[in-house]
Amino acid sequence: MAAGTHPVTGEALADNQTYTYRMLDDVKSFDPQINTDVEGSHILRDLFEGLVNSDPQGNSVPGAAESWEVSEDGLTYTFKLRDAKWSNGDPVTAGDFVYAWRRLADPATASEYAWYMELMGVENATKIVAGEAEVDTLGVTAIDDKTLEVKIDAPRPYFPGMLTHASTFPVNQKVIEEHGNDWTKPGNLVGNGAYVLTDYVPGVKVVRERNPMYWDNDNTILETVTALVINDENIALTRYDAGEVDKTEVPAGQYPALKEKLPDETYSTPRSCSYIYMFNLGENGPEALKDVRVRKAMSYALNRDVIVDSILKGGQYPSYNWTHQKTAGFEMPNIEYATWTQEEREAKAKELLAEAGYGEGGKPLELTLNYNTSEAHKKIAIAASQMWKQTLGANITLANFEWKVHLDKLRNGDFGMARYAWCGDYNEPSTYTDLFTSTSGHNNGKFSNEKYDELAKAAKTSENPAEEYKQMEQILADEMPIVPVYQYTNVIMVKPDLKGYPFEDLMNNIYSRRMYKVAE
Repeated sequence: MAAGTHPVTGEALADNQTYTYRMLDDVKSFDPQINTDVEGSHILRDLFEGLVNSDPQGNSVPGAAESWEVSEDGLTYTFKLRDAKWSNGDPVTAGDFVYAWRRLADPATASEYAWYMELMGVENATKIVAGEAEVDTLGVTAIDDKTLEVKIDAPRPYFPGMLTHASTFPVNQKVIEEHGNDWTKPGNLVGNGAYVLTDYVPGVKVVRERNPMYWDNDNTILETVTALVINDENIALTRYDAGEVDKTEVPAGQYPALKEKLPDETYSTPRSCSYIYMFNLGENGPEALKDVRVRKAMSYALNRDVIVDSILKGGQYPSYNWTHQKTAGFEMPNIEYATWTQEEREAKAKELLAEAGYGEGGKPLELTLNYNTSEAHKKIAIAASQMWKQTLGANITLANFEWKVHLDKLRNGDFGMARYAWCGDYNEPSTYTDLFTSTSGHNNGKFSNEKYDELAKAAKTSENPAEEYKQMEQILADEMPIVPVYQYTNVIMVKPDLKGYPFEDLMNNIYSRRMYKVAE
């Protein structure tokens, strides 16, 4: 779109409609059914479009489906697809969604998000994921090219909101069969989103440009969107100051000074992500961590206030539970250790560790903490290891890995403790609580609790699932398979000429086609 005025707001548009932003790590995959990371999801929302999108406030709005209806019993959804095309000109059909969803659930795909089909409650998903039923029995049917029917196992009022998740996006079967694993390369990748992938240099950049075939291309304003991989947040800020990137994260501890210096460019808003240290309770895990007293001692001895107030300084919330406190429908349980003073927590930590035979008078506690490359993760890990040393006499070895290696070690159970964060896939507590069920594809610490699994199942059909969620959080506090550290805020710098960023969306679902640059 040439310079002119915005079709809705009437603002004068800049001649240059390119958007460049900083990305911490390279993307795992451009395949919607394979990707697992947040930064990859931002890119997939440009390249593909699911049935449902979210608006700038996080509400569900039509995407590839122009409308949908739900049956009286809440178990059948019927989606009417709009007339849309793939970037190669093929029509987008209901069959494309059937293919993608079956592909996600199919054990042969080995998707870490196969369990998402189970979370959504799609009929037969659990059996298919377990290899006990054929993929064509999945409760998703193309009634005709423009009508998709989905059957779920229990009413979920939040079901449409779950469809903003990239794993549910359609893919073009013909293209996948033609190119095999190379189908996601620039030039091969065919999407139904507002942009196409035009350049990818692993570990360096991801470039996408406007897709003229997109159904709403007339209202897309940004021509080119580029993600630059910059591991060091201070270097990223320098490049922001130099005008090389339009958006970046605020380095840990620098928010107050930057907010004062550049109030119109510096933001901190709630974001649905939870930062933890995960314990490996699997067969490869350290013997010491099999004792709940050791796990509790580690959690109690961590001074979260120091981490959020002295290291991060971006309005983050100290955390004593797992689910982000701003999540819709979440009621915080009365977690006892959260109400203690830090001195009380530390005294209890020493007592528990001694009971377990470690620390003063016992053997020293020795553990390794893995974290992925980031200045903030490093600062927090150093502070945490010093707290554990000072309070518990624990010797913590810090091990830093690039993101992909870090993920592989998590998946393979090759860690003692590991830095982990989870960002909600939809705005409802089960996006958090279900992660620690025994069947979850992301439960890398191998926590397993029968009562917890029962509550997760009961929550699916409960009149008031907030009660089950509270009990599940209480089990996590009692069993302590993780050390909750803090809950996120989105602490970012955004150039004043860039408009349309979804600051109010707790889920931080970014669609580049909604952003634009105004004339200065």
